[in-house]
Amino acid sequence: MSVIDTLLERGYIKQFTHEQETRELLDKEKITFYIGFDPTADSLHVGHFIAMMFMAHMQKAGHRPIALIGGGTAMIGDPSGKTDMRKMLTAEQIQHNVESIKKQMERFIDFEDDKALIVNNADWLLNLNYVEFIRDIGVHFSVNRMLTAECFKQRMETGLTFLEFNYMLMQGYDFLVLNQKYNCVMELGGDDQWSNMIAGVDLIRKKERKPAFAMTCTLLTNSEGKKMGKTENGALWLDPAKTSPYEFYQYWRNVGDADVEKCLALLTFLPMDEVRRLGALKDKEINEAKKILAFEVTKLVHGEEEAKKAKEASEALFGGGINLDNVPTVTISKDDLGQGVLEIISKTKIVPSKSEGRRLIQQGGISVNGEKVSDPFLPVIEDMFEDGHMMVKRGKKNFYKVEIE
Repeated sequence: MSVIDTLLERGYIKQFTHEQETRELLDKEKITFYIGFDPTADSLHVGHFIAMMFMAHMQKAGHRPIALIGGGTAMIGDPSGKTDMRKMLTAEQIQHNVESIKKQMERFIDFEDDKALIVNNADWLLNLNYVEFIRDIGVHFSVNRMLTAECFKQRMETGLTFLEFNYMLMQGYDFLVLNQKYNCVMELGGDDQWSNMIAGVDLIRKKERKPAFAMTCTLLTNSEGKKMGKTENGALWLDPAKTSPYEFYQYWRNVGDADVEKCLALLTFLPMDEVRRLGALKDKEINEAKKILAFEVTKLVHGEEEAKKAKEASEALFGGGINLDNVPTVTISKDDLGQGVLEIISKTKIVPSKSEGRRLIQQGGISVNGEKVSDPFLPVIEDMFEDGHMMVKRGKKNFYKVEIE
């Protein structure tokens, strides 16, 4: 089976610029391709994970990935999918984020012996001569055509700055530079990047008179079409300091029944026959498929040992076991005793903010030692700590051990 057929069977590919030419190219040659990642945070999240799986399948088929970190484009911010202008980051913040993201990528992609590259577009964008750039690159872009792009159309009502209008030119220029330096002939990316990706393909074909291609990847959405990867604490991060392996495991353990097969196909390397078998399970049996999904995805992101710990902690809590060693643990000092539950759960980041904690308490979403909390000012006292810890449950499935230092 060709890599295109594999990607189509697993549900990755949404759109091609040139489907037949792409099929023929990937069947007869080993190519260099790239995917861009803007370093707007110091961790990738699960939305990026699907792009890295896309890259991994291509690499397994013998093609060379370039992970392009957008240290230069992050100075502007991509308007795609945004109703407001993105927050501007400093050069120091961007550099910190770039270094953090590089470390995460090495878990998924093999960079040894030039099998893959990580490059930063700050290397060529930050020192551009603007007049030369506009003369050499801007001349190939039609403003009329740019204004028909979805990433710009939805911003026209709220206001699109000229700063953001340059983003498409810069992303197109990235592809051109990678084509010239590394013979990169294909861009992959999320389907929300379609307009920007077409711009790069067209630029190479016009300026270099050479073939160039793009494929977009489906976005990770549930059966209702809503983006997956949002939790009560925000995004589902790949950094264990931002989303613990246990919380990460629990997210996939609790996906909707209708989403299990899609997630298994996109986010694991299980054979498709097994994916279809697990996806066809019904009622209580589908829970076994969810456990496999949770374990496989957590293993890829955090390693097998952390996946086993998360699985054991989940089974201890929901299967009547007693091993709580791997449940996320937070600590308070003795001086904190006497403070209200709301103060404690916000201070320990069990909830992201006091307002979110207050909302959860009002809705019956916070329990202490199995008892729902109705009063946010209920004092946390030493009697609540049995065997050295107090158990806090947030929502239906998230458990935390609170210990006194």
